[in-house]
Amino acid sequence: MSSEDGQADGVAQGAPPEQLALIRETVRRTKTPRAKPRTWRGAALAKELPVARVLVDKGVLHLDRYFDYAVPEELDADAQPGVRVRVRFGAGRHRVRDGRREGGGLIDGFLIERRAESDYSGPLAALAQVVSPERVLDEELLGLARAVADRYAGSLADVLQLAVPPRNARAEQRRSPDPLPPPPAPAAGSWERYEQGPSFLESLASGGSPRAVWNALPGPLWCEEIARAVAATLSSGRGALVVLPDGRAVARLDAALTELLGEGRHAVLTADAGPEKRYAQWLAVRRGSVRAVIGTRAAMFAPVRDLGLVAVWDDGDDNHSEQHAPQPHAREVLLLRAAQDRCGFLLGGWSCTVEAAQLVDTGWARPLQATREGVRASAPLVRTVGDHDLARDEAARAARLPTLAWQAVREGLRHGPVLVQVPRRGYVPRMACATCRAPARCRHCSGPLEAHGSDDLRCGWCGRTEGCWHCPECGGFRLRAQVVGARRTAEELGRAFPAVPVRTSGREHVLDTVPGAPAVVVSTPGAEPVAEGGYAAALLLDGWAMLSRPDLRAGEDALRRWMGAAALVRPQTAGGTVVVVAEPTLRPVQALVRWDPAGFAVRELAERGELGFPPVSRMAAVAGPGEPVAEFLGAVELPPSAEVLGPVPMPVTPAGRPRRPGAPPPGEQWDRALIRVPPGHGAALASALKAAQAARMARGGSTPVWVRIDPPDIG
Repeated sequence: MSSEDGQADGVAQGAPPEQLALIRETVRRTKTPRAKPRTWRGAALAKELPVARVLVDKGVLHLDRYFDYAVPEELDADAQPGVRVRVRFGAGRHRVRDGRREGGGLIDGFLIERRAESDYSGPLAALAQVVSPERVLDEELLGLARAVADRYAGSLADVLQLAVPPRNARAEQRRSPDPLPPPPAPAAGSWERYEQGPSFLESLASGGSPRAVWNALPGPLWCEEIARAVAATLSSGRGALVVLPDGRAVARLDAALTELLGEGRHAVLTADAGPEKRYAQWLAVRRGSVRAVIGTRAAMFAPVRDLGLVAVWDDGDDNHSEQHAPQPHAREVLLLRAAQDRCGFLLGGWSCTVEAAQLVDTGWARPLQATREGVRASAPLVRTVGDHDLARDEAARAARLPTLAWQAVREGLRHGPVLVQVPRRGYVPRMACATCRAPARCRHCSGPLEAHGSDDLRCGWCGRTEGCWHCPECGGFRLRAQVVGARRTAEELGRAFPAVPVRTSGREHVLDTVPGAPAVVVSTPGAEPVAEGGYAAALLLDGWAMLSRPDLRAGEDALRRWMGAAALVRPQTAGGTVVVVAEPTLRPVQALVRWDPAGFAVRELAERGELGFPPVSRMAAVAGPGEPVAEFLGAVELPPSAEVLGPVPMPVTPAGRPRRPGAPPPGEQWDRALIRVPPGHGAALASALKAAQAARMARGGSTPVWVRIDPPDIG
């Protein structure tokens, strides 16, 4: 035994044992009830407003309401409206102890309001935790989320998942910068090219709320013009929000705003940003440090203070349609914000959607266009190659490109890069028998055969390699291309112009910019890079592939994609030429030749009005297995003006193919019914569908029935 041990024993003999003293003190303290976190058993409630109304993060329709919880006194200071909380959810009435409901799983939620009394007569569970005292949800954002949920027959919790980004503790603890004073009003600049452009900026700078549908002139100045509209709004002491279709467009507008206003004037919100950076930027906007926001559809709910302008660029792009429930469209969300905040609205693009034409037709917005002289001075020369031209063209019979296209490429390469738009990616996406034109199918699964290279023939479904194919119809052994992809086109052009570099831009690798030196740039629609100084020429190939899609928007979408590529070409005065391989008599082709997207949209709107198609009417899609869809349609109480079309079988999703939102799982057979109502009855339709879906979920329906308001593809 050491001396230290002996000393310790001596102290213990003359004094009460230390462990016994601690036990006595612990027993003495247990006489006072202690609050247990997450249950707060025995804890006193807040003296004022002891009831918290909470929206739980359960994205199911039959739980789309608020629930009351008791507020413990220790959480009274932090439990303020708009904060994130955690609550116990799912305990029944039989799990009550000392007048408090206990049990249930922990779930996240938002504290909506504090109340003195509860409408619920039974015992309340206590708030489990205040996740953070940061108030991330205010009345304005809550009202917008509720409006979006009602319009799209969805739940408020699902909309708030889109509106409020996930919490990041480090970003939350970081202090946001101090707000900068309003900048001076900008000059009109390139807005002078439009008849009402300068007055539009003046109205924004003076605190007005103009609403316009803007047909932008071709060229790279669109981002500078949006930046000037944002600067004019900021100069009035208000905020601005701009939603763009992709990250490349966001980067261009970001550079234009930085050049015009400097650093720190705007925030960039995109889904591609990391969680910490995105949440820090969102908090800077929420706290009022930044008054201007640009971003992709993830920014459409940005909590900009004193909103003075909402703008959307290229609203016909599919990227503006959210893929998560309830799948709102950025354009419609910004329209709701413009009506709710009574702010300015700007819908712009090189093309014009039918929805934009309807805004002008109803008088809700004014057109913002250039004169015909201004259009002719900015647009390239557009030439067409139709079926009759191809039939008479010897070069087109032996090769894929007609003589006019070869001449345009050869002449354009003397002065700069040439853009070639191909509507299909890959090498040869579809093959057929060279003799009887029967589609080439896999011997194992009957999937379509695709050529991934000059000597690489594989099945598009199972991926097996086919080495000795022969046609089961005629016995032939030779194959031909039904559709030629971007890589095959690049290979052919590389052989035709061996001294010129060939670049490709598509889903696998998207180029942002290319130099102004002579080169051939082969791109799929939407992936066209910007050329320094503009392209000298552009070829728009296989127009039939986009125009022949079995969809109501096929012509509108084809024109939008063609104009998006043609807008990157130099003006006709600088030698810019566009060759489109499509039937010249078709309406989208004629609109491209005249550079008249607004006229095309107006005529399309008139035809849809006669036929009762969107956007003149409101429409919803109900899809799922046949029997559940029939039960749903039989149970829903539709408005008297509703008309049900179908149900009809949907195309089966092939195995190995990605599943689109609302499409059946691979190999399953689904039915789909379309329900349309006349103008003014859309809210009643959404309410009826939401009530029927909520009742079905409450009964425990296991088979899913998919409901979508305003489906983008209706066939």
